Amino acid sequence: MAKVNKRLAVLVGCNYPNTQYELHGCINDVVAMKDVLVKRFGFNPTNIELLTDASAATGEGSSSVVLPTGENIKAALSKMVNQAEAGDVLYFHYSGHGTRIPKPAHLFGHDEAILPCDFNLITDVDFRQLVNQLPKGASFTILSDSCHSGGLIDKEKEQIGPSTYRAASSLSYKAKNIPFESILEHLTTLTGINTSDIGTHLLESFGANASLKFLTPQLESELFDFLKADEGILLSGCQADETSADMNPMESGGKAYGAFSNAVQMVLKENSGRLSNKEVVIMARKVLEAQGFDQHPCLYCIDENADATFLYQPEAEPY
Repeated sequence: MAKVNKRLAVLVGCNYPNTQYELHGCINDVVAMKDVLVKRFGFNPTNIELLTDASAATGEGSSSVVLPTGENIKAALSKMVNQAEAGDVLYFHYSGHGTRIPKPAHLFGHDEAILPCDFNLITDVDFRQLVNQLPKGASFTILSDSCHSGGLIDKEKEQIGPSTYRAASSLSYKAKNIPFESILEHLTTLTGINTSDIGTHLLESFGANASLKFLTPQLESELFDFLKADEGILLSGCQADETSADMNPMESGGKAYGAFSNAVQMVLKENSGRLSNKEVVIMARKVLEAQGFDQHPCLYCIDENADATFLYQPEAEPY
């Protein structure tokens, strides 16, 4: 009997309820994407793990609810990667806040990270390690609808990069960004340690569950010593220096959503045939521009995967 390749997904939506950083559309984004994965891309619902902080809004969480903490998200991703075999299709969709971490003074630039509900940052170094662990012949697509998500797989090749075009937006939305200084202030409150070194706070708060970037700093350079062509594919909601929008039209009876997640779903709904990763990003850019958003989705992957079919869509009935 011929082996059937697996399709595995981890979907994370963080709304940060009852906090000053609350968003509204992130859980809707991943719930909607789960439906698309099943109906269009042939994912078995039992192979899709959904992590949201919906229960935190009511305070009625149960032992069966898996909150999107840093530890839980990394455990779900590691489990998915460890299950993968040649030919398998892996997908991670994140909708929530992102941030940029300043590099040490002697280095230039920033590192990108996503913010789980407990502020235990997951960095571009963590995603690089996951991609490096993929077995040959498996693919891992990441769609991050968060601020500063460009470059979230560290050192992945840029296919569709920053745009110099800036539109003046009159839309009312909340940016999916928590500034580094605010994260540092929050963690300082938790640890009581007087230092501006975020790694110290994360290690004190989360121990061995902190990002690899802070656990073993030397690992970052080691990961890139053996860098080779890989099957990591990143569709980012915006450039590394931009914010992504969270829309909350509920006052007028609409449904809250993340602008990039919604744009991708519109593109998929309007195009029932197979689309390449490059086509999905270009079309999503056009949707966002037409809607008046000033954010530019990007694509990072090796050359061959830019033209590969998004999620390797199987032959199926139109969605």
